[in-house]
Amino acid sequence: MIRIIPAIDIIDGHVVRLTRGRFEEKTIYNKDPLNVARWYQDNGYKYLHLVDLDGAKTGKIINWQVIEKIANNTSLTIDFGGGIRSENDVKLAFDSGAYQVTVGSIAVAHKEKVLSWIKTYNAGRFILGADIIEKKIAVAAWQNKTEIDLFKHLNDYSRSGITSCICTDVGRDGALAGPAHELYTEIKGKFPELFLIASGGVSNIDDVEKLNTAGVDGVIIGKAFYEGRIKPQELKAYLC
Repeated sequence: MIRIIPAIDIIDGHVVRLTRGRFEEKTIYNKDPLNVARWYQDNGYKYLHLVDLDGAKTGKIINWQVIEKIANNTSLTIDFGGGIRSENDVKLAFDSGAYQVTVGSIAVAHKEKVLSWIKTYNAGRFILGADIIEKKIAVAAWQNKTEIDLFKHLNDYSRSGITSCICTDVGRDGALAGPAHELYTEIKGKFPELFLIASGGVSNIDDVEKLNTAGVDGVIIGKAFYEGRIKPQELKAYLC
C-alpha cells in the first residue's frame, strides 16, 4: 500500500507552492505552517515532507524553527529537505525534530560528505532527493540542470546504502498535470528494493491509485490538497 506524504514548502515562514520549480510562480496558501501540519494530522496523516525553499536557494537551513514548531506540536514523522550542505545542517535538522533529512544538491556536489553522514547517523535517516529535468539531475532548488543521468545517480547511492529516494519531475511539480508514471515504473523495475517516493504533478485520486498499482512506495501531495483536488476522505484506504 502506497504511503501518503503531505507536503509543506516554506518561503519566508509561509506555506507556498511553486509551479515547475519557478520561484517567480509562487502561491502562498497559509501563513502558519503549524496550522497546515495540524490539519494533516487531524485528517489521519502520519508523515510530513517539509521543504525549506529559502534554504535550498541560499545553501543553508533558514527555517529550522518551523521544523521545531511542528515537531513539538504534532506527532507527524517529518522528513526535511532544503539547505542541507554541512554536518551542522544535518545535526540542526535532527535536533529540531526531523526524523529524516533529504539530501539533494549536496549528494551531487559532495558525495563523500553524504557518505560520511550515513556512517555517522545511519542510512535510514537519509532520503536521496533526485530532482530531475528530462532524466537529468537538477540542483539548487531546481534552478540548475546537470548532465548527471538519473539512473547512474540512483545506482551509485543504492550501492552506498541509501534505501529511500524522493524523485521529483520538476516539469510536473505544482502543475497538477499528473505524475510521471512511466518514469516511476522504470525506476522500480531497475531498483525494486528502493523505497521510491513519487513527487510532482499529483492532481487527483486516480493519480494516487495508478502510482499504487505501479508499485510506487510513497507519494508526496501538496497543491492537490491545498486546491481541493483531493479530499481527505478519498485517501482513507491508504491511511493504515
